[in-house]
Amino acid sequence: MEYRNLGRTGLKVSRLCMGSMNFGWTAPEENAYRVFDAFVAAGGNFIDTANVYSRWAQGNPGGVAETFIGRWLKKTSVPRDQLVIATKVRSRMGDGPNDEGLSRKHILDQVEASLRRLQIDTIDLYQAHWYDGNVPIDETLRAFDDLVHQGKVRYIGCSNYPAWRLMQALWTSEQLGLARYASLQPHYNLIHRAEFERELRDVCTVYGLGVIPYSPLAGGFLTGKYRKGEPPPAGTRGVDSPRIKGYLETETSFAAIDHLRELGRARGKTVAQMALAWLLTDPLITSPIIGANTVEQWNEIAGALDVTLSEDEKKELDELTKWES
Repeated sequence: MEYRNLGRTGLKVSRLCMGSMNFGWTAPEENAYRVFDAFVAAGGNFIDTANVYSRWAQGNPGGVAETFIGRWLKKTSVPRDQLVIATKVRSRMGDGPNDEGLSRKHILDQVEASLRRLQIDTIDLYQAHWYDGNVPIDETLRAFDDLVHQGKVRYIGCSNYPAWRLMQALWTSEQLGLARYASLQPHYNLIHRAEFERELRDVCTVYGLGVIPYSPLAGGFLTGKYRKGEPPPAGTRGVDSPRIKGYLETETSFAAIDHLRELGRARGKTVAQMALAWLLTDPLITSPIIGANTVEQWNEIAGALDVTLSEDEKKELDELTKWES
């Protein structure tokens, strides 16, 4: 496993980040323990979660994934200081008017809840899950800054921010001398590029933010399990996901799959491994967030770590999925 600095910070994170949105939703707690064990055995040190995971599943109240991680941390032999634990705040966590958002109250309430569930003293990376247009950015950043000074949070980051809001946050931190976002979690993969590449990529490059893409396999589409002209397999997200249904109707998406399959065949690699290799070959990408319901799925994903696309191969894939500026 290789490691990279998170943006311009000195924090080193593994080249793959283990996500946890699926735990308590599509995978039970015992699977989470096995996957985390296999991940750290391979050298992984970066685990991402959110307070809301998985509130939408089976009436869960939220905090399920954090709770699983907390219990696993108490069981594992890996020292706490060898792991980088990231979580997020913003989502609705109750029925009250202050039970969501990026207000000072909600942030301070939720950080305590996350620390309890994770059973840790400090969150390594605390992230705004998406921006809150109803709260002044300085209020959010002052709350985060206070948590850093209190030692409850080491670094702060954001997810799903538009470029203008990210720039506003960076400028506010600089002007007021507050902790600044060290990283961005964008929705980014081979067939979903414009959202990040249009403006956010340049912001991250110029200001030295770490880039931690989520959905690097396009919700499973870039595993090659979907076939052109055929209905999505039963039990897959393609059955009810509008986004994946959109991919199923797009010629370029299947052209990308075909090319990934061809590149992988020459290396003995799967479509999913080659799709991850497209991200890992990009020097701007810090650590894609992957999800695995089983150890077998993690083992396949890990096979992407030893793949490096040539400049020509990456350009070919870029050309296949280019977007109009």
